[in-house]
Amino acid sequence: MAKKQKYVAYVGSYSYTGSAKGITIYDVDAEAGKFKKRSEIEVENSSDLITSFDKKTLYTIADEGVVAYRILENGDLQKLNSAKIKGIRARHLSIDLKNRFLFVSGYHDGKLTVMKLKKDGSVGEIADNIWHKGLGSIAARGSRPHITCTKPTPSGKYVISADPGIDQVSVYEMNQRTGKLHLVDAVRVKLESSPCFLTFSKDGRFLYVLSEQANSIDVYAYSDHDGDERPEFEQIQSVCSTGKNKPGQLTAVACVRFTRDDHYVFCGNTGENTVTMFSRDAETGLLTPEFNLPISGAYPKDICLFPDEQHLVCVNHESGTLTFFRIDYEKKLLIMSSNELHVDQPNSCVIVPVEA
Repeated sequence: MAKKQKYVAYVGSYSYTGSAKGITIYDVDAEAGKFKKRSEIEVENSSDLITSFDKKTLYTIADEGVVAYRILENGDLQKLNSAKIKGIRARHLSIDLKNRFLFVSGYHDGKLTVMKLKKDGSVGEIADNIWHKGLGSIAARGSRPHITCTKPTPSGKYVISADPGIDQVSVYEMNQRTGKLHLVDAVRVKLESSPCFLTFSKDGRFLYVLSEQANSIDVYAYSDHDGDERPEFEQIQSVCSTGKNKPGQLTAVACVRFTRDDHYVFCGNTGENTVTMFSRDAETGLLTPEFNLPISGAYPKDICLFPDEQHLVCVNHESGTLTFFRIDYEKKLLIMSSNELHVDQPNSCVIVPVEA
């Protein structure tokens, strides 16, 4: 009889206040939809976590820059190294499609840093630094650049970067050998919308841009043909992140997750503290709201789907909780599947398979 696949979860938290040490490791009960705390790793203020595509390396933002960990067979972490980004602590991490470069988005200084990755997964030297320039339209942000998300395009030829401070999504051509970036275009977004996060559909045909001030998910048809001077983005839809407009409600979309088949999209909304589920048409890329429900916590900074995609965990930064739900796709409901867990100021969560 085959052994069941085991999983562990890593949750990154701020550590300058409260009791969290940085990264908390949990054993995952995939069938029941819950976590059990295993241990903690000390790292200063883990604000974003990602894994390499082969799930063998974990990367986190920390006060010292970026820290890399080897994921051991049982899910424990072994530090590989840390690397300075020569800027103010960052906001978001992503990796190129060939595991050769790490993109580090800087909120406070508006700097995009490209780091080289070594064959063992450790972080190498800086390949390029890009500072966003320009004036924004929102006084509360100081009307200056704040980079919150950077992603490679499906072909890997380009890199796009969301900046809510200047209402812009910048498009860079990337040198595949050196990691150097060259600005070639920008995706036009609505003034004062504050684009904060972006992701592509798995078939590479559509781009989804979350805008926190507009509380919207904007859908763009995407094409990147050989011989074109630059990729093409055509907006085809804009939907409210809560499913419908709610006048007077102070809400900001904060996170998004797609199911593996891209049939469903989940986004977290701060202020009203809800999760919205959308169904997605594979052919057109368009989204249809299915439900908008409370998450029993405050400030859902991240959502993570369980491996069975029948459960999700909501990472609630302000209330310092992880809340767990079973997803009823047919009845369009979230049903709490476990008691909440407490962890101070959590920011990000990833679930990875480990040896059974």
